[in-house]
Amino acid sequence: MDINLPGMSGVECVRRLKPLLPATQVIMLTVYQNTENIFNALAAGATGYMLKQTPPAELLTAIQNVQAGGSPMSSHIARKIVQSFQQSSAASAGEQSLSPREAEVLNLLTKGYLYKEIAENMQVTYATVHTHIRHIYEKLHVRSRTEAVAKHLGQSRARREPAGIS
Repeated sequence: MDINLPGMSGVECVRRLKPLLPATQVIMLTVYQNTENIFNALAAGATGYMLKQTPPAELLTAIQNVQAGGSPMSSHIARKIVQSFQQSSAASAGEQSLSPREAEVLNLLTKGYLYKEIAENMQVTYATVHTHIRHIYEKLHVRSRTEAVAKHLGQSRARREPAGIS
């Protein structure tokens, strides 16, 4: 699935397809290398993320990897993900200070929802969502949606795994 599709983004398509076809595995194949697209695609339900410049043999290996239960990513994409998780642990303290509504907004961001969709889901105005997001950014010490999602995912993972397990 490509990210840039006519009429609907590939990320939105994956987010809508996964509940309907949960066994379907999607590899994003795109030119986009920015962390926001990567995290949005993975949060929406993509199993892997490869770049269009990937040689055909590696793409075939990636498809086989998905079939075997893996989550293929080009090394460049994997490095971006690792770097985002290696940021300071300020998110942990900040996340613990989020209000219940801010935590709900952050969870919806992690699932790939757009601000307008969050407003509809929570039955609040777009401006209210924007205010919650501004507070989340301040408390987590981040400057973007991607950074907030990355910190949230990193902290959620750390809370689920006992120390020493990776």
